[in-house]
Amino acid sequence: MPRTVAALFADFRSRLELTDVQASTVANRHKNVRAAVSRHLEVENDFLTGSYARHTLVSPLKQADVDIFTVLNPKYHARGASAVLDMTRNALLKTYTTPKVSRNGQAITITFTDFMVDVVPAFNRKGGGFLIPAGGLGKFISTDPKVHEAYSSKQNANHGGDLVPVIKMIKAWNRSINRHFRSFHLEVLAWQLFQNVTISNDWSAVRFFFDKALPTIRREVADPAGYGTDVAYYLRTEEQFSAAESRLKTALGRARRAEEYLRLDNIPKAIDQWRLLFGDYFPAS
Repeated sequence: MPRTVAALFADFRSRLELTDVQASTVANRHKNVRAAVSRHLEVENDFLTGSYARHTLVSPLKQADVDIFTVLNPKYHARGASAVLDMTRNALLKTYTTPKVSRNGQAITITFTDFMVDVVPAFNRKGGGFLIPAGGLGKFISTDPKVHEAYSSKQNANHGGDLVPVIKMIKAWNRSINRHFRSFHLEVLAWQLFQNVTISNDWSAVRFFFDKALPTIRREVADPAGYGTDVAYYLRTEEQFSAAESRLKTALGRARRAEEYLRLDNIPKAIDQWRLLFGDYFPAS
């Protein structure tokens, strides 16, 4: 006999969490990486950022990345964004010769066998926040991951702790479609779309997200840190917009069909739709 839908989604939630062993591995690894940068560059501060710091990182760890913000001495800033990235990569290569160490947008990515670490070189910004390299644009952009973390925590608290699990489900879906969307873009959309909305259960929440995200996907999405950065900057061409809309429409259709089967008390058919939506993350029975 199939489990209740609540039990199925509770199982789904647990499958998205890191194990204690994985969390311990991350803790040791990021300390070593931070030390590797500090040995060769003058670092004013460093701290964890990204989905790990916001508690929205999705298991398995092998498919995840852990972000480290490294705030450098301002004397390096004049070298320019591209040179700062190369400088950070060269510093890491003095310690990490076996893993792949490469430039990846605004970060230097170290690809270990078990997971990736992204090192983002940054500078303190006059007036608050930080300046980071803007990937291939050859310039610095403003951001503040500490604001993101505080904002995420506040939004999750406003929903009684239920928003972070829903965001992780949305990220699981994104993995099932080969990470078509930038993870942070989806998080910011969720923060916006769920404002003043009650999350009554997980399955209706994910359907609500797809429904409301679809008509917004062509719009700019402002960075909550307030510096005017568009976190949806990677979607620019008609082809990219159409592909994004297509994936959201497919997801919305599956979420709606699952709820319709649920209304008809046909849980096995509902499970089939949720597994199409989330892949093997979702339990089969």
